[in-house]
Order: sequence, then structure tokens, then C-alpha cells
Amino acid sequence: MRNLVPSAIKVSTLEPAYNEQISDSTSSNCVQESIVVAAAFDVDRGLIFAASEDAQFGVRIWRTPVDPCEWNPPILCGSFSSIDPKVLSLRVIGESAQLVLVTRSGDTVTWQLDDSGELISGPDVVGSVDSGILSVEWSPDDTLLVMITGDENLILMTSTFDVLSEAPLHTEDFGEDAPINVGWGAKETQFHGSIGRAHLQPSTQTPTQIQEDPNDDGLPRVSWRGDGAYFVVSSLARQTPQSGKGRVLRVYSNEARLQSTADIVTGLEPSLSWRPSGNLIASTQKEIRAGPSDTQQTGKHGVVFFERNGLPHGGFNLRGDDRDSRIKHLAWSSDSNVLAVHIEREHGDVVQLWTTGNYHWYLKQEISAPLSTHFTSITWHPEVSMRLLLTSPRQIIQHDYAWETCSGANDTGCVGVIDGQKILITPFRTQNIPPPMSSHQLLVNTPTDTTYGSLFLSQVPPHISLSQSHDLLAAVWQEGHIMMWALQTRTTPGGGAAMNPILIWSANLPRELYHCRQVLVSSENDDVEHRTISAAILGSDVSGNDRILIHDFEHVTLPLKSISATRSRSISLQQKNGRLVPHEVPGHLAWQAPDGSILQVHREEESYSQICSFIEYCPSSQRVDAQLFVGLSTGGKVYIAIPNAESTSLTNNVNSFTVASGFVIFTTTSHDVQFAPLESVVAILTSGQGNGMLSLTGEENRTGELTSQAWQKRRIERGSRIVTAVPSTMSLVLQMPRGNLETINPRPMVMEVVKSDLDAGLWRKAFMACRKHRIDFSVIVEHNQEVFMAGIPAFVEQIEEVDYLNLFLTSVGRSQLPAEVVANVCDSVRQDLEDRDLTKYVNSILTAYVVKSPPDHEAGLVLLLRLRGVNPSLVDEAVKYIIFLVDADRLFDTALGMYDFSLVLMVAQHAQKDPREYLPFLRELRALPKYYQHFKIDDHLKRRAKALSSLSLAGPEYFQEALDYLDMHQLHDEALAIWQGTDKYMDVLGIYGAWLFDRHEYHQAATVFVEASDARRAMISYERALQWQELFELCLKEQLDSDEISEIAYRIAVDELLSKKRFSESARVLLDYAKDIRQAIHSLAQGNEFAEARRIITLHAKPELVDQLLLPCALDCRAQIGDDINEMREQLCKQVARLTELRIKKVEEPVDAFYNLDDPTLHNVDVMTDVSMAPTTFTRYTMAPSATSKASKRSSKTKRKMERKLGSGRKGTVDEEEYILKSVAKLVERCATTQGEIKKLLPHLLQLSKAHREEGVALQVEFDHLQSELRAAIEDIWKKPDEPTPVDSWATRMQEKAKEQLVEPLQRIPRPEMSTSEWSLKLLQQKLTG
Repeated sequence: MRNLVPSAIKVSTLEPAYNEQISDSTSSNCVQESIVVAAAFDVDRGLIFAASEDAQFGVRIWRTPVDPCEWNPPILCGSFSSIDPKVLSLRVIGESAQLVLVTRSGDTVTWQLDDSGELISGPDVVGSVDSGILSVEWSPDDTLLVMITGDENLILMTSTFDVLSEAPLHTEDFGEDAPINVGWGAKETQFHGSIGRAHLQPSTQTPTQIQEDPNDDGLPRVSWRGDGAYFVVSSLARQTPQSGKGRVLRVYSNEARLQSTADIVTGLEPSLSWRPSGNLIASTQKEIRAGPSDTQQTGKHGVVFFERNGLPHGGFNLRGDDRDSRIKHLAWSSDSNVLAVHIEREHGDVVQLWTTGNYHWYLKQEISAPLSTHFTSITWHPEVSMRLLLTSPRQIIQHDYAWETCSGANDTGCVGVIDGQKILITPFRTQNIPPPMSSHQLLVNTPTDTTYGSLFLSQVPPHISLSQSHDLLAAVWQEGHIMMWALQTRTTPGGGAAMNPILIWSANLPRELYHCRQVLVSSENDDVEHRTISAAILGSDVSGNDRILIHDFEHVTLPLKSISATRSRSISLQQKNGRLVPHEVPGHLAWQAPDGSILQVHREEESYSQICSFIEYCPSSQRVDAQLFVGLSTGGKVYIAIPNAESTSLTNNVNSFTVASGFVIFTTTSHDVQFAPLESVVAILTSGQGNGMLSLTGEENRTGELTSQAWQKRRIERGSRIVTAVPSTMSLVLQMPRGNLETINPRPMVMEVVKSDLDAGLWRKAFMACRKHRIDFSVIVEHNQEVFMAGIPAFVEQIEEVDYLNLFLTSVGRSQLPAEVVANVCDSVRQDLEDRDLTKYVNSILTAYVVKSPPDHEAGLVLLLRLRGVNPSLVDEAVKYIIFLVDADRLFDTALGMYDFSLVLMVAQHAQKDPREYLPFLRELRALPKYYQHFKIDDHLKRRAKALSSLSLAGPEYFQEALDYLDMHQLHDEALAIWQGTDKYMDVLGIYGAWLFDRHEYHQAATVFVEASDARRAMISYERALQWQELFELCLKEQLDSDEISEIAYRIAVDELLSKKRFSESARVLLDYAKDIRQAIHSLAQGNEFAEARRIITLHAKPELVDQLLLPCALDCRAQIGDDINEMREQLCKQVARLTELRIKKVEEPVDAFYNLDDPTLHNVDVMTDVSMAPTTFTRYTMAPSATSKASKRSSKTKRKMERKLGSGRKGTVDEEEYILKSVAKLVERCATTQGEIKKLLPHLLQLSKAHREEGVALQVEFDHLQSELRAAIEDIWKKPDEPTPVDSWATRMQEKAKEQLVEPLQRIPRPEMSTSEWSLKLLQQKLTG
């Protein structure tokens, strides 16, 4: 659905001033006789070289820049004298920087080029063929050259003109790809169907000879495939008695080995071109009509295609009557998308450009030769795919083309496609016609040049334009003619013609406007019956500068009339090859320069001024409004520009775009379509805009902000492009690479229409759009909740169908809206429906009850009861409907929970439940008392708290059952609330306390028993909780005797507190309540509380207890501490020695071999075999044999086991060093604890006796040595600490463990710090030194 439109034109004309050796008159005649016959692109230097033939001076070489904006005459840069100056080929060889010329006489001439394109050497004839050269062709990469000599030999040479192969052109061999006979029998023995074998008999008639084409020059043609692997030769076959002298195609490899030979094709012409993609070989053919006695040529031309094996592969016929014309040349563009057909006619040559899509060939452009002359050559640029180079006898013409989609007003969605003299138009609002078909074919009659009274040569308009605001179409011709139609497109669905175009204006443009290449039509309404139409035509003046011709006129639409009078304005620009920017309003006409600058065209003043610019030239652009321009560059970048600001890149990798529904819609090469809101884009562009142009830093920030936006996107088929967007139908039309169309309804476009309808109060239209496009109906509420809540009456009035209301309420109930909002919406809609008509909207009202969160099933059932009294006939359908909404069993339970058996029976009957299942149960319930019946129902429905409440109302005879029920279901809190303030409250507390006591919550149980005045069980609970203060307080309050209190004291002090090493508390209980001083002293001595023990002995005057208890207990405590010191020293020595050994091994062995690293990411991969293998350095330290494979999966239990193994520190494992370091750190903590015990013991060892003093000295010395050794070990082991890395999951923990194994354990385990507090006694130090 795209058109090939001209984007730039360059014409370079030869002038007589370059002939300096001869007189002016002779020079003028020389130029008149010089004919440009060949041209070549110099890609590296950006130049065009051309060769002209001159009968007097031979071949002359001309040079001109490729830049389309430079229209200077070509510069004469070299010449070559030859008697026969017929040029066959001109080529620039980039690798050797040479210009190579091949002539028909057989000479191959080269010139050396410098970096600027100057010829730095004279002509050098590197070779000559005596018999002459008939045809020559270079390979696409310029490494090989094929020549066909005058004696019909094929020569293959390198770029240095070394001959690789030489062989006769004509041969009887088919080639290396000849068909193979698989031996399936002779043709005579095969089955021939109803025709029989009669056709196998030899014919007695003389075979008809192929008539030779008189227009065939008899010369061979050569064409290479795009990859340079093969080339094809078209030549006249040698005449035989059985056949005429027709043409035959032969395919060769790049080593000149014949691959295949095609059959002689009747009417095949010399033109030949192999498609660069390689799938087709193009040639032309004149149709032959066989008569009874002779053959006649119809004169109808067609392009035919062949495969590499020589078999035909379709084709197409050329348009028009070309009976007296000749196809001179074919040429494919470098991307294989455009086929150029050079047609030679008597009144002037034309070059047609053809493209294909959906197996149809479109005639997109027709270029006529200037001044009714002839084209001498056509050449496509090897890299710029849409650049075509033409030569005429005196001119070098360059045409640049671009792809453009001609789309019109959004309300019709019209798209126009050029196909020769027909414009294919399809309004996508009402029809989606796949190409090459269309809704309407507008036949454009060839315009007549009234000045000369003849037809224009070019019969195909180079550009067409559809108005973006009204239903208008304009077409312009290259020679300066314009036509405009009012399409009158039907916008409503139904039968009849899609449109009825009427020609409203046509005119010939002024002769001073050359190369018309673009037309834009815009319009705006003046009133209902009149509108202002403006047509802007872009062309060039004689010097190549752009010129804009504007025609304005008033058009009467009611009734539709043709245009008679127009106002014309002409604006000349000082630059070449710009582009008009499509716009909607005539006052928004703008022109884009080749450098990307955008100029506002002032129509009344016939002037222009720059308003903004793109970063680079954008062939496809659009003006959205007065302030915003959007453009797409050839590199796939979308630019946004506003006045007084630099352009900003919106995104990259874009292949098409359009602006519609408030979005910049674009497709990307990553196969998705994205929607950028215009409001957001403009807001970002205008943010921080100051006076004048924006700063570079601000522009970079805006570019980054735009590119970082996450626009809404949708995946599409690979290679899709935008055809048009139709906002009124919320559709986007895409075209696939193969040509077929696909219409989608993107959510952003749909939402824009829905939002506009909601703002306008068109609730039904918005609802139907959401329903059609499967959009959650909650957007109707979310868009503007306050407006919706206020407009619920209008909403219900517009959407009166019950099914639609049910659908809306269900969607809102299942949406992500807050539960409060859903409830408010459902209640409001329900209330409005109830006020309108309860019987009509009963289903919708039930839906409103059911879908809100939480659902109100009981209210729905109450509505059924109310409806049963008002309109019993509707109850059955309503019950069926609510059963459809809610699970029948759940609804049955709800009805049962309402204690209404008639409602239960109604639900059960309509739910088709088996009466044997529920009738006996209902009979049993009916026989029970009211509240006990309610209890049974609530218990059946598992409403435990409500069941207990009902049971409490059933009477005192059910109290014991209530106690059992609350104890069974642990309803203690509910029971306390029910019976609080009654005489049954204490019983409930007792059950609650017993339940807490059984759960070992002794403290809570004791509190409850105290509340229940159950002192005995409260004391037991306090004793179990070891809360001896509260226990003895309660004992004293209950006035227990001393023996019983003493028994309790011994039990709690000796059996409980002492076993839990609560020595001080045990001594306190024994001393206060058991009055046992000796046992109390013994408890304190066991806990190293000698200070307290000595105080109590002194207080109670029991000095004998010092010798009996304190002295031996002090020695026992010293001995215990001494054992701990020895154990710590022994552990320290072993671990330091093992750590030293491990570090030595780490240095001697490889790291991976020593640590046997395990990759956690391979835990679920089983790649090890079960075959035994010899141990390697990597298995030296493993604990399990490597013959068995790992488990492919690990359970959670295995994972926990692995985590424990990582820290187990078994000898020889990877974690041993880390385990040792942790053990040393724990040893430091243990040493600090022992230090505190020694600090408490040493003063008493000093004071008790001499023997004790000596033990104190020894203890202090031992611990001091331990501290010294431990401090030295720490200094030796730790070098620098590091903080551990936190982990949060098993997989993460295992990966972190694997990473940590590559780190030294010293960096994972923090260095412990020794305690620096004072603990020793100075007196013992003096005793030691003394």
C-alpha cells in the first residue's frame, strides 16, 4: 500500500566551455555531436563519472558530485582517442582506485584516481581484443569481468585483467545441472491416459521456425547475480534447419563453468537483468500470434522471469500500446524491490519503475526523457537502493525515491495506491480490501498539453495526495499538470458503491515550474456549504532551486460544484530538493530543507521563515498542529520538533509511523507497535524551555527522558508496517511483508475513544466499545468515579438491557477496584434498579448483591422472599438465576443459616438436590426447640461462635453441653464474653485455665485460676512456672502451715531452681521459707557466690560452716576452672597446628584441587557417567567416589543437610579452615566467661587459707598464660577482617557459599577481640614475684 515517490532530482547538463583546444565555434559543434552514453558511481568518493562519445575526438570522461543539491555542469576530466568510440562499459574499481572503460572496438582503458576523484594519469590501454567486444559486465564486487568477444568467445578475467577462463559461447552441452535419467523406462512404454500413444508417432509436418525479431541487435547480454556466484548470458542461438535464430539463456558459475541452458523462447528480447536477491532472471518478450500460414507479432511486450535452471517463472505485461516501441534495458535496484524498464519510443523514451506485492506488479513511476529525446543508459546506485542514474545525450539525471503511504482523512481512512494510470483507493473505515484489489479504481486519463497540443510522455502521476481533513484527492504529473477529485466516500455500513469520485478541478501549471514531484491538498470549512481548499505543488526552477506553487479557491459543497476561479501564489526557495510537510490546515504549510530545517511558508506575503528543524532530513514527516512536527529518518529514527527548540529523538529502529488518536504510533524492527502520547511528548519537550533555543544539556536530558519512557506496545507480525489509522473505528491497518493486510484494534486507541465517550456522557457507546474489544468494564468506573456515581441514572437509562447490566456488574465485581468502591457501585446501581422496576431488573439486582465484596447472599435471598409476596411467577426464574451465580450448596447453606425452611426448600428444589439428602435432616431440625435448633444449624454450618451463642440461649439444661462444646472447639474468648457477669462465669474460667495448663502456659493458667478463686490449682501453676515469689505470696494468703510451706520450698529450690543453675534464687528460697542455712550456703558455694555465702554465715553466726562448706567448695571451684583452662589450651594448640598444616597445603596444592569447588548451578544437571575412572587432581580431596552421578534433583531435606555440611568442618573438606577460625572465635568468648568466674573467685582464695592462696596464685598464672597464648594465636591467624554477605534463600545461599569459597576464610571470619578488663589481684602478683 506504499507509493514510490521522487524525493530528489538532479540534472547536470554538458556545456561547451570545456573544449579548450579548439575554437569556440568548433567547440560548440563538438558538444552538439558529443553523446553521453554511460555513467558509473564512485561510492567511495561520492562522485559520478560519465563517458560521452564523439566521432571527432573519441571518448570523453566527465565528473559530477552525487550530492543532489549540486546542479553544476559536469567537469571534463579526461579523454581517450579512438577511431570507433563506442562505449560498452564504464566502471569505478574501488579497490585499485581505477576508472575502467571498455569500448566496442576491443580496447580496455584505465585511469588512476586520487582521493578527490581527479584522474592522476592518462589513459592506459591495458588490453585489446582484435575481434572486438560484443558485451561486457563486471561482477557486483568488482573482482571479476566477463567479456564476450566478436568471435563469440566468453572470457572471464580478474580485476587486474588476468584471464581465468576462455571458451566458446555456443555449445551443445546443457551444463552441470543437466537433468538425470533415473531409468524409469522409455516414454513409449509409459501410461498416456485418454490421449493414447498416437502423439508419439513422428510428425510429417515441417516444424515451424522461430522468426527472428527485426528489432533485435543480435548482441549478447550479461548479468550477474547479487552475490557474484553466477552470471547469465543471453545470446542468439545458431540457426538450424529445425529452428530460427531465437535467443537462449545460459547460466555460468563464477568460474565460467556452464551450469544450465534454457530452451529457446519465442519472442525473447535482448534485455536481461538478474535480480540481486537471486531468485529471478528478468528479460522481456514480444508476444507471437500464430496464424494458419505465417506468424505475426502483436507488438505487446511483457517482462518474463526465469529461474537459475532456465525454467520460466511467470512475468507480467507492460501497460499501454507499445506496438512501435522497443525494450532497451532492464535494471534491478540493489535491494531487489524495484525493476526499471527502459522503453524506447519514437517520440521519446520513458523509464518505468515496477514493484510487486501480493503477486501483482504495480507501475509506480514513469520517467520521460527530457525534450522528447532518448535515454542512453540507466544505472542503480550499488548502495543507496532508491537512487537511479539516467543519461541522455546531453544530460546526467539522478532521481532519488522514497516510499510513502498516501493516507487521507481519519473519518474515512482512505488510502491511495498508484498503479499506472489507475489510482487504487480503499476506505478502511468501512472496507478492508486486500491488495492488489481495492474498493475503487480511479482511472486517470492522460492529460493533454494545451500548449503543444500533444500528450504528455509520462502517463503516471509521480505523486498523489489525500486531504487529512476532507474527502479530497489530488494528483500531479511531472510535466506540470494537476487534477483534483471529491471522492464522496460513503462512511456508513451497507451496500452500494464505496465512493463516487467527481473531478472538481484540473489545470496545467506554468511552464517555468519544472520537475513537479509533490502535491499536498488541505482544506478547512468556512460554513456548512463552503470550504477553502489549498493545493501546494512542489517543483523546481530552471536552476534546480525548489519552487512552491499554491492554488487557493472556495469550493461549494452543497450542491457539489466544480472549481472555476483560483488564486495562485508562487514562492521560490534558495535550496534544492526539499519536501513539503503534510498538514491539515492550509495555514500550516511548511517545507523541509535537505538538512532537516523546517520553514514556515507565509502564503499571503509569499515568503518563508525557519521555525524549527530536525536533526537530520526526514523523508517521511507530518505536522500535527501549529506547534508539533514528527519525522522519520532513513535510519529509522523518529524525531520530534517544536518551534524555538532543537529536535529530539523519540525512538530508534522504526520502519513506519502515523499520528492519530492523540498518539504517535510507530512500528519497530523488533516487531511491535508502540503508542507515544502526544501530551507526554509535548510536556517533556516544553519542560524547562526558556527564551530562545534550548541548551544542549537540557536537550540531552529530554532525549534521555523520552527514550526511557515505557510506551504502551503490542506485538505484531515480523516486518509489519502501518498503512493507516482510523480513530473513528479504533482500528490500525498493518501490511505484512508479503502484501496482505491486517486490521487490529489496539487498546490505546480504543481507550481514547472510550474516554471521550465517557466524558461526553455517552455511556452506552462506551459500554459497547468495551464489550466489543473485551476491555474490563471497570474502566467506566475508574475513568472518573465521581462523575460515574452521579451519572448512574443516565447509565442505567442508556443501558437498559438486563444482560448488559449483569455483564457490567459482574465485571466490576471481579475487577481490581477496592472492595469499598465495588460495594458502592453495586449498591448504587441496585438502588436505582429497585426504584425503576423491581420485577424487570430482578436478575441485575441479585447480581449486585452477589458480586460485591463480601457478597451479600442473605440479602439476595431476602429479595426472593419479598418478590414471592409481590410477583410469585418470577420467583422460579430468579431462584434459577441466583443458583447460576452462586454455588447451589453454598446458597443452600446460606438459606439454612437464615432459619427459614421454606426458603431452604425452594433453593433445594431448584438446585435439583436429592430429597433423600436434605429432607430427613430438615425434619430432624424442625422437631428441636428454637434455640437448640439454631445451635444445630450453626454447628452444621461450622459457625462455631454463633452456635455457642445459640446454645447459651437454649436454657440452663444445656450448659454442660455448652461447656463441652466450647472446650472442644476452643471458644474460650467467646464463652467468657457470653457468660460474663453470670453465675456460670467461674466454671468457664476453670475450663479456660485447665486448657492453658495443658498447653504448658503455666503463667497464663495461674492468672486465670486466681481470677476463678481456685488457689490450689493456681499454686500448682505458679510452681510449674517457677514464679516462686507469687507462689509463696499465695501460700501465705491461704495460710498454709509451716511444714507444707517448707516442703514446697525444698521442692522448688532443690529440685527446680538448683537444677537450672539459679543458685542465688535457690539459696534465697531455702533461707526465707525452709530456714535451712546450711543448704543455702551450699547452693551459693556451688554457684561461685562466696561473697554472699560469707555474708550469710556472718549474719547468722555460723562460723563452723566456713570449714565445713566454704573451704572445700572453693577448692572444688578452683579445680573446675583449672580443668576448663587446660581444656581450652589443649583445643587452642590443636587448632593452631591444624590451621598451619592447612595453609601449607593451600600453597603447595592448586586452589581448585584443594577446595574441590562445587557449582550450585549444576545441581540439577546430570552429566557424570557411572563408569569408573582414575582419580585426578580434582578428586584428590573429595570424600565420595566420582563414579556415581549426582542426583538430578534435591529435596528440601537434602538442601538443609547440605547447608549443615557446609559448616560442619569435617577434616579434609573445604569448610575445615573456616570451621577452625569460628572455633577460635568461640574460644575467645569462652575465655571471657571464665575470666569473670576467676575474678569472683580470686579474692576468696586469697583470704580463706594459705593453701587457698597458693591455689589462687597458680590459677592466676595459668589463666594469664592462656590469655597470652590466645592473644598470640589471634595476632598470627587474623590479618584483616571483613563483613559477611547476607543471604536470603537456599539458591542464593549456595551461590554465595560457592563465591565465598574463592575468598580467604580470614576475610569471612571476623577477628575476635580479647577482653581488656582488670581481673587479677595485685597481692597475688606480689606473692608470685616474691
